[in-house]
Amino acid sequence: MSYLNYLFLAIAIVSEVIATSALKATEGFTRPGPSVVTVLGYATAFYFLSLTLKALPTGVVYATWSGIGIVLISLVGWLYYKESLNLPTILGMVMVIAGVAVINLFSKAH
Repeated sequence: MSYLNYLFLAIAIVSEVIATSALKATEGFTRPGPSVVTVLGYATAFYFLSLTLKALPTGVVYATWSGIGIVLISLVGWLYYKESLNLPTILGMVMVIAGVAVINLFSKAH
């Protein structure tokens, strides 16, 4: 297992979070700047995700990507868009992080 694969996965996650954050600002793809950021961000995310999938199991990759992405995009929404995070939301994200950690630390899939 190469750490480079996890670097690729991290790039995919960050790119997806950037793209999703910009997606809200596109206002239905009527604003060119955020629209370009969204398209390039998703293209970058899927490219690096495809590199990761060459070496790591799909389930592990997707669980990690989606779990960390959920937490990061929620934090972006909270910090940048001033969206609220209530206790059930925070507890749910803690469980998502715990689940991703269990999969990555204890799964024999990779």
